[in-house]
Amino acid sequence: MKTIVMIDGGHLRVLSRQAGLVYDADLIEAVGRGCVDRAETLIRIHYYDCVPFNGLVRLPVSGLERDFAGSDRWLYELSERDYLLVRLGSLKFRGFKPRSLPILPTVNDDDFRPDFEQRGLDLRIGLDIGDILHQRQAERLIWVTGDPGLAPAFEQARRAGLQVVVASFPAQRLPSELLWNSDMNRQMDWPAL
Repeated sequence: MKTIVMIDGGHLRVLSRQAGLVYDADLIEAVGRGCVDRAETLIRIHYYDCVPFNGLVRLPVSGLERDFAGSDRWLYELSERDYLLVRLGSLKFRGFKPRSLPILPTVNDDDFRPDFEQRGLDLRIGLDIGDILHQRQAERLIWVTGDPGLAPAFEQARRAGLQVVVASFPAQRLPSELLWNSDMNRQMDWPAL
């Protein structure tokens, strides 16, 4: 069965860090390949993520500048691997949010966390699903995600005749919307690297 694996990078990053794993190109590729079983033929792994935010921002209490200087080198390394398609959005800095509420009378910069918004990924996912359907590139999509906002994409793919599998990892609880709009939940183990 022709199969495309679609990985939500932000989601996989959180899961892997919770599991104490190093998040890098090797892990991403191993997860993508590990999602495919013997009865399936891997066509491609689509990896969706954002380029790390780069820029100077003022901290909310002290007013000092903080330099966000994330490296995107690993994304280029990932894009050069066989059967991997990297689709990138951007991160927009939205300010700072308190780490806990209520806010105490005495606060410092550490009481706040940066707030970022992903831009452009939902559109890219929608366009990719449209292309997969139109060109009949696959019979099955395997998703690594926890984003309930993707449920309509699952539903559309199923209505068009694709099987939709959602992969889940140890200690992960999938939103009901994803389970309702998929054909099956494939329980995964972390790859041994």
